[in-house]
Amino acid sequence: MIIYLCTLRPWSDNIQTPASRISTENRKRRWIEMTDHATPCINDGRLVIRDRTVLTSVPPNITLEPLVSASAFVGASSATRSSYHEFTLGVLEGFRWLCLYRFKIWWMIPRWGKSTSEIPYETQMLLLEAKENAIVEDETVDSANNSSIFYILILPVLDGDFRASLHGRSTNELQFSLESGDPEVQTSQVLEAIFINSGDNPYELIRESIKILAKQKGTFSHVENKKIPDFLNWFGWSTWDAFYTNVNPEGIKKGLHSLAEGGTPAKFLIIDDGWQETQNEFQKEGQPLTEGTQFAIRLTDVKENCKFKEKDTCKYLGELIKFIKERYGVKYVLMWHALAGYWGGVLPTSEAMKKYDPKLKYPVVSPSMRRNLWDIAMDSLEKYGVGLIGPAKIDEFYNDLHKYLSTSGVDGAKVDVQTLLETLGASHGGRVSLTRKYQQALEESISKNFGDNNLICCMCHNSDSIYSSKKSAVVRASEDFMPKEPGLQTLHVASVSFNSLLLGEIAIPDWDMFHSDHDTANFHAAARAVGGSGVYVSDKPGQHNFEILKRIVLPDGSILRARFAGRPTRDCLFDDPVMDGRSLLKIWNLNKICGVICIFNCQGSGFWPPREEFNQVGVGWPLKDVPVSASSSLCISGHVSPSNIEYLGNLAGENWNGDCAVYAFNSGSLTRISKFGSLAISLYTLQFEVYTISPIKDYNQNIQFAPIGLINMFNSGGAIDDLSSDFDSSGCMIKIKCRGPGQFGAYSSLSPKHCVVGTKEEEFNYDGNNGFLAFNLSHVPAESNFWDIKIMYPII
Repeated sequence: MIIYLCTLRPWSDNIQTPASRISTENRKRRWIEMTDHATPCINDGRLVIRDRTVLTSVPPNITLEPLVSASAFVGASSATRSSYHEFTLGVLEGFRWLCLYRFKIWWMIPRWGKSTSEIPYETQMLLLEAKENAIVEDETVDSANNSSIFYILILPVLDGDFRASLHGRSTNELQFSLESGDPEVQTSQVLEAIFINSGDNPYELIRESIKILAKQKGTFSHVENKKIPDFLNWFGWSTWDAFYTNVNPEGIKKGLHSLAEGGTPAKFLIIDDGWQETQNEFQKEGQPLTEGTQFAIRLTDVKENCKFKEKDTCKYLGELIKFIKERYGVKYVLMWHALAGYWGGVLPTSEAMKKYDPKLKYPVVSPSMRRNLWDIAMDSLEKYGVGLIGPAKIDEFYNDLHKYLSTSGVDGAKVDVQTLLETLGASHGGRVSLTRKYQQALEESISKNFGDNNLICCMCHNSDSIYSSKKSAVVRASEDFMPKEPGLQTLHVASVSFNSLLLGEIAIPDWDMFHSDHDTANFHAAARAVGGSGVYVSDKPGQHNFEILKRIVLPDGSILRARFAGRPTRDCLFDDPVMDGRSLLKIWNLNKICGVICIFNCQGSGFWPPREEFNQVGVGWPLKDVPVSASSSLCISGHVSPSNIEYLGNLAGENWNGDCAVYAFNSGSLTRISKFGSLAISLYTLQFEVYTISPIKDYNQNIQFAPIGLINMFNSGGAIDDLSSDFDSSGCMIKIKCRGPGQFGAYSSLSPKHCVVGTKEEEFNYDGNNGFLAFNLSHVPAESNFWDIKIMYPII
């Protein structure tokens, strides 16, 4: 067998490193040692990475082609050509693992384990926690801060017209399924179906791997190379839960009015399902709806339906859009539609649709997907079919639809039901080819007609879509927020945070709407504050909790969005935060000046989908006979540390001694601790705490300072835009540019002489016991929502 070698990049001081205590010189030495054996190789039936055997009993038909650094492609060959293969990679044992898999055709969720036999079908990311051979048997190793831990990433990807996914077998063999989705598109060999990489930092590993794949494949882009739409920086409202398909102009006006009246105006609006002209061929007039046929409804025109053409409310869609922008200051309006037009596609007999030459097609669900959760929508579409516009006409359809919406004042689209295309690839070159054609046509039309990349992609968690995303920059990161399902609230938060490990490198993860007056509203609001996403609700008009909304929305309708995708901290990656009965979920993020962590107790209030029932037709989720014992609240204890925030030192800059100011939102407490210090916390089910963690910097021998931000907001530090200082003979002046209004807080080792906001000196409160400095920004007039703050200290 051939053992491949590859060229490795030289050490650079600019390479970001994991949060460990080893020095730069030690890291350089470790990197040099590591790269000598980091390149994956297959030898004597073993796949070896960094001298650690990852797979044994690797069959001879498995190939390996090294790429840059420690990465490689893995392929396989078969004696026969087929449109569907299952290949064995080898036996995988001795690792804790995290996987992201599609439990439904539309959505991914995480799973954790140690046995490969538990890795489900449709796994699209597999992360292994590995230990150096010298400590493989040492179970006491702290994976969060120990330099002997490294991570192995296994990504099934696209190879030409084929798409791969992973699963385990009862023999602990790791396999991958390979499929084209078209019986006529066959192969006997793939060379780039599986991507493998390893590294010391799991977040860098995933980020660099996606960048390598984007360059190698050329079919998608990393999020850093996409235009991020501005609507994400503003508070929004969706019509879905407020009205469902009964959305109408008057209801839209009432919802926007009530949010504005309460002091949290919606600046972007999603007009969801219910505005389009559609037809249900399978429902007779005057008869009740036949269950399932709602998913077979088809689009008959690109224009709005009669609800938006009534003389008493609005004469046409454009009139409504103009009115709400002028009256309520709405900046962005996004309209919902399905990728195929509507759930059941377009109506082939419709006069308006005939120009696109649609054909009735019947979905075929892949063998690997059939092993997971049954879905009523997919079951209905298999029965009633989809009116599919062929690849040759889809550009024209999107352009006609989006051009009409654009001329009506609409600014973008939320596009749903995207993974449906994987079931319609027959006679179109397969699922990958069809998905890519649709995705490219959609992105080009959005760019041409709306200009600002105002697109939310939804129900698109298959790798066909993920690795065909060149421009789309916002992706729904989990199944819907379901207000009537108490057992799904914690699962929603956990799913988005873990899915963001992968999706957050492709696009900005969208956390979906929530309700501000829901029993779990505070829980969801805190998650979105740290999630780095847009924030929007779907409250019914007049049914709002403004106390909660004002923790995430400023009076001008802007939000304090963190810089990256909120992801689980390193010490949470391989623990189940929903069902293991002992683990808290910690989600970290960064702002410009400081970091933020939100800790959630997701235990005791929900269950992940069961495994055995998946392939029973008619079994839905959540299971109605599975009790959710939210009343038996579990108290879970844990710790929070500045070291939980990756790259915090990059914010602090040089000469930082590691000390931090830690502000807890709910308790209102401020504590000074070292970078590797920790604070204990205990939370009951559905409780949380938000910590702003700000590096303390020395401004001279006597003054140590760390801004916290707007302490009345969940993501306090997101308000701080800039921090600088001046020194002269009169003393030291710390200058801060901060969003507002609100209550500003900071850590200060000394009481200042003056606090000036704009040109006015403000009264301040200072607690010498903990260094907590606070003053008010609320009554200060400003032309913008940025306040210039000067905190002055005398010479001591």
